[in-house]
Amino acid sequence: MIAVDTNLLIYAHREDNEFHAAAKDSVDSLRHRPAAWAIPWPCIHEFIGIATHPGIYKPASALAEALGFVDSLLASPQLHLLAESHGYFEKLRDIATLARLKGPRIHDARIVALCLHHGASELWSADRDFSAFPQLNVRNPLVKK
Repeated sequence: MIAVDTNLLIYAHREDNEFHAAAKDSVDSLRHRPAAWAIPWPCIHEFIGIATHPGIYKPASALAEALGFVDSLLASPQLHLLAESHGYFEKLRDIATLARLKGPRIHDARIVALCLHHGASELWSADRDFSAFPQLNVRNPLVKK
């Protein structure tokens, strides 16, 4: 199962982003295939916060637009939303301890822990900070090999 990080959701949503077309194609490829795919709940929350933030985008997305984008993702019957459940905290503890994390990097560890906890084999992200977590295969689908 492939999981999707916040930045790809933002790029797929924001038509004014230079990576919009490639990100939209990547997300759509997951939405329209028969295999399971996933989004961690924290990425949904972060997406809404960033897309509607007037200090980041001018103009920012209206809340209704951001929520509508999320609704379009939720319409995919193969989508799994990754949330904390029994056993998650042990994964987070192991990941954070191994990487000697502190501060905001815990958010990235949370995403990785959720992916591993739910059996995701890969995280699609344009964020290089995930290289600190060798436990999960991270791939940037916007970079052609």
